[in-house]
Amino acid sequence: MNNQKPYIAIIPARGGSKRLPGKNLLMLAEKPLIGWTIEAAIASGVFDRVVVSTDSWEIAVTAAQFGAEVPFMRPEELALDTTPSIDVLVHAAHELMAGKEPRWTHLACLQPTSPLRTAENIREAAQLLELKQADAVVSVCRTEHSPLWSNTLPENLSLEGFIPESIQKTPSQQLPAYYRLNGALYFCRIPRMIEERTLFLKTGAFAYVMNRKDSIDIDDQVDFDLAGIYLGQRESQG
Repeated sequence: MNNQKPYIAIIPARGGSKRLPGKNLLMLAEKPLIGWTIEAAIASGVFDRVVVSTDSWEIAVTAAQFGAEVPFMRPEELALDTTPSIDVLVHAAHELMAGKEPRWTHLACLQPTSPLRTAENIREAAQLLELKQADAVVSVCRTEHSPLWSNTLPENLSLEGFIPESIQKTPSQQLPAYYRLNGALYFCRIPRMIEERTLFLKTGAFAYVMNRKDSIDIDDQVDFDLAGIYLGQRESQG
């Protein structure tokens, strides 16, 4: 092991998907979806190992073709629609550590549904982790619209009191900036991840800000189509 690389990447990619069947292997801009994340992780030069956790032999073979490791297959009980992501990551950490002390300080969860996340994004997040001496770094992006312009609706669809008058009278550019999790990058200190069973630590965590265009998280066909357009633009420019 290269001691200069204290991080390991886990790419969770199960075979099933209800909203977009087989999405992790769908061809996106002439490359299977999972290939984009594997290539970015390897190209970043940040990780000691890039590992895919999957229950699908087809995904395992494709992952290996793109240079990732698949040292174990995920058990069926951890590949359900209802399986929390943290359970998958804790399982992967235990499999890789085999009961020994962690060989790495932090685990990075890189979801294949964020294909526009780049190697540079990963490097910058790792640099922020080191700069802050953080236990966790989580990627975010600015919200598309201010949540101050949103509210719930009653059954009769009345807009009475929908937006407070003080907000209505405030120019949009004067409203505070809001950010949301974009799902592209999670770095987390391994012992805390296992003990607290979360990637979103209450302390010692910092935000890595990405632009909205690179923050697409593929959940349905619309997301997939939009990601293909953006990736096609990037390939033609570069």
